[in-house]
Amino acid sequence: MSESVKAAEAPASFSKGLDGIVAGKSSICYIDGKKGELVYRGINVDELAASATFEEVVYLLWHGKLPRKEEFARLQKDLAANRPLHEKVVSFLKSVPKKASPMDVLRTAVSLAGLYDEDQNDTTTDANWRKSLRLVAQLPTMVANFHTARQNGDCLKPDPKLGHSANFLYMLNGVEPGEMATRTFDCALVLHADHEFNASTFSARVTAATLSDMYSAVTSAVGTLKGSLHGGANENVMKMLLEIKTVDNVEPYLQKLFAAKKKVPGFGHRVYKVEDPRAKHLRKFSKQLGETIGNLKWFEISEKIEEYVKREKGLEPNVDFYSASTYHYLGIPIDLFTPIFAMSRVAGWTAHVMEQYSDNRLIRPVAEYSGPLDVHFQPIEKR
Repeated sequence: MSESVKAAEAPASFSKGLDGIVAGKSSICYIDGKKGELVYRGINVDELAASATFEEVVYLLWHGKLPRKEEFARLQKDLAANRPLHEKVVSFLKSVPKKASPMDVLRTAVSLAGLYDEDQNDTTTDANWRKSLRLVAQLPTMVANFHTARQNGDCLKPDPKLGHSANFLYMLNGVEPGEMATRTFDCALVLHADHEFNASTFSARVTAATLSDMYSAVTSAVGTLKGSLHGGANENVMKMLLEIKTVDNVEPYLQKLFAAKKKVPGFGHRVYKVEDPRAKHLRKFSKQLGETIGNLKWFEISEKIEEYVKREKGLEPNVDFYSASTYHYLGIPIDLFTPIFAMSRVAGWTAHVMEQYSDNRLIRPVAEYSGPLDVHFQPIEKR
């Protein structure tokens, strides 16, 4: 192959990890990494974190505007009505090994739920919105039912009188949560609801672009979120806090980490060049929960880590860093941190899938080939 032919066939540009590549248009989420701004459908996430419920944010992501009273009431009613799982999905959650990865279980449960969705083979827009509703409503039930089952407990039925966040905490712990716990968890869901073309969302859009179904797209997203460079990072943060144990151990621990050239989980971000705008809200909630419980230990260790990493490496915390201590204060097991991320991000995933369907083109990038050329086949006797 001539050099001119190779040049003509080569991609116009290459960026490892698609860093900085514009892969499509979207009206759902805007990020300014230099200013540290995150915007859902035109509304800054700071305003939503301060005032909105997760249900309002779901409506916003789906429809491009905040719901009116009657629309909000209808969404709450529909979500509550769709929380119960098909009996086959419940049986599956009760039957899996107790030591199974919750993200593996969630990925399989989502796929299984698709088999029993009455709209599974209906690809109309209305049917896809109904599937989106069921996915947002049922992922919390899947997570809570699996956790209860692995503890040999009875899977609680959803309480239709409770809001989305309060119902999940109730199903997880068996007691109705207080106002602060509910508001904290609700805010965490708001902050995780969407983040433009992140890895899991892009995975969902690639699957949807083939005209595969909604459940396949979300299953792809769950599998992508599982990775430690994406959704699994907050689990690693909490494991680090538990290893450090005390504020006095922070600097020696980090010095060893730096000497081994290892990364500190929960710091740095591909997009943000300044502090992740979501981190400050979770920092506040971590402190408030610690004060309420009377145990600031995990917040203080986190704060000390942040100070040291900023000073020594110039890195800012991302959304995963303070979400770890926040969830721990809420009594949530570490291995459920990433499934909770999925419970929130499914709002964004479904919004993006619907947007992809509305103006679809198969997502098929090209590769910059780096292998050999002009290699010829040799019969097996001559190899």
